[in-house]
Amino acid sequence: MTTFHAQDPGTPLAQWQASPQLQAVPAIKLEQLLPPGCRLVVVAPHPDDEILGCTGLLAAMRGREQALLLVSVSDGEASHPQSVHWSQERLREQRPRESAAALRRLGLDLSQLHWLRLGLADTTVAQHERWLAEHLVGLLRPHDRVLTTWRLDGHSDHDAVGRACARACETVGAQLLEVPIWAWHWARPNDPRLPWQRAHKLFLDPGVRVLKQQAIAAHTSQLQADGDTPAVPVPTTLARLLQPFELVFT
Repeated sequence: MTTFHAQDPGTPLAQWQASPQLQAVPAIKLEQLLPPGCRLVVVAPHPDDEILGCTGLLAAMRGREQALLLVSVSDGEASHPQSVHWSQERLREQRPRESAAALRRLGLDLSQLHWLRLGLADTTVAQHERWLAEHLVGLLRPHDRVLTTWRLDGHSDHDAVGRACARACETVGAQLLEVPIWAWHWARPNDPRLPWQRAHKLFLDPGVRVLKQQAIAAHTSQLQADGDTPAVPVPTTLARLLQPFELVFT
């Protein structure tokens, strides 16, 4: 598994923007990722991963919420270790509320979509990977498009959720879509582990980019330092996730 420290600066945005590999990635249209009649299933290891990784697809589900299933694997309660202000108990309540607010900012009607919270302990998903894969098999349909974090993203939960989704999709016959989140931080553009041959860019129109910024801003616990935590979790990688496109491995 890739190891990295979130407080390290990581690969600069300018280095990614100058990357021939990234520049060569072809564009893909929304309807190619999510053909008419297909259900979108988003499996997020933590609250906010769905916004960071696939705002473009989520925003397109406005008015089609009944064709959207969101699965929150954990409540993200381990994001602030040793914090007095953000205890695990408080984060278990706060972070799902932030996700709900973010989805509303995308214009989604939460009463119309199906949202499952599995409640697995944050940072321990790998210990429950087999159970998660079997549980997903019971939720998925053959023509679903299942979007989740990349199997080599570098966070143990992201990797385990990606593997579980891959196994479930293979069993059911659904199509897997993977998004990098932490890989933007630790990887270099010429890293051989990045599957450039499967990469596509989903370009976001200016209005959706604004909505993404507003949705990210709803995750206040991840954006504000509290004095107890060495580095707030999200801002270290935000610039790379606010490019004019979202990268999807098909």
